[in-house]
Amino acid sequence: MRIGPYELAAPLALAPMAGVTDRPFRLLCRRLGAGVAASEMVTSDVRLWHTRKSRLRMVHEGEPEPRVVQIAGGEVAMMAEAARRNRDLGAQIIDINMGCPAKKVCNRAAGSALLRDEALVAGILGAVVRAVDVPVTLKMRTGWDPAHRNGVRIARLAEEAGIASLAVHGRTRADRYEGAAEYATIREIKAAVSIPVFANGDIDSGAKARAVLEETGADGVMIGRAAQGRPWIFREIRNFLATGSSLGEPDAAEVRDIMLTHLEQLYAFYGEHAGLRVARKHLGWYRDQALPTYRHIDRNGAERDAEGLLFSAMRVATTAAEQQRLVQEWFTAIGMDPSVVQGQQEPERVLGAA
Repeated sequence: MRIGPYELAAPLALAPMAGVTDRPFRLLCRRLGAGVAASEMVTSDVRLWHTRKSRLRMVHEGEPEPRVVQIAGGEVAMMAEAARRNRDLGAQIIDINMGCPAKKVCNRAAGSALLRDEALVAGILGAVVRAVDVPVTLKMRTGWDPAHRNGVRIARLAEEAGIASLAVHGRTRADRYEGAAEYATIREIKAAVSIPVFANGDIDSGAKARAVLEETGADGVMIGRAAQGRPWIFREIRNFLATGSSLGEPDAAEVRDIMLTHLEQLYAFYGEHAGLRVARKHLGWYRDQALPTYRHIDRNGAERDAEGLLFSAMRVATTAAEQQRLVQEWFTAIGMDPSVVQGQQEPERVLGAA
């Protein structure tokens, strides 16, 4: 799969998510199999770029190509200027946000709110494409609400404007993240355009990725919330698409190492104090998505104490060293006996082993 001059290592994209896809998380997902990973959404209002949050969203040192920056806004000139500025700062692909359903974005006539105004959509897309000499991509939804699924018309406007690829979430703005994603509109969009299309929405396994690709005819898949707490999902999907078989969950030692490395990168990127706070939500996702696989009660009924260690790492730890120590001790605590993994005794997998 290609986006402009860039040949992707895999047709798998990490969806841009505000407050999630910072540089440490992008690097982690790329290392674990994502073919491309976009930045968190950056406002098109360059007057707001002086804040620390905005500056950090535009840091890309050390990232593999292509480096993707997503911009959001509802004014043609401002979007074009934001694209130029990000290109000058090293962005190799500019992604336009017309998919975010958040009220604070839509209330400013940005994100998926733009789908109501097709003339404005065409104006923004054309202006941004003309403003930069790098590929411009579009993240969109299937329409504003179920009664107004205009995704096919938006996709055609995008192709006419010179957009290099599309990522389509299988919900309308009104759906937010509720209910099940629908893929029929994505199939219609793919049939209507010749540019690459990523299918997005409710893809949480290799089997689901293959099924969605077969149903939609899309060129690739984009993963968002399913990567939170399970960044190795990209590796899982790559393997399933190549072989038709599942890799299974990583062993606890690898999960521990991924978590601790992720924490180190967060501290380095944000500084210890801010990194500690950002790490808490990632620990919550690891707890909810990955760690139940390894949950274990030893012969003394020690699970409650082990869970307390992880809770303390999330809510109580006040230093990076303390947070890391508590995570390490969680793995040690649940590894007191041979593991019970999904109800199966597996003595060879001793949790916490190096």
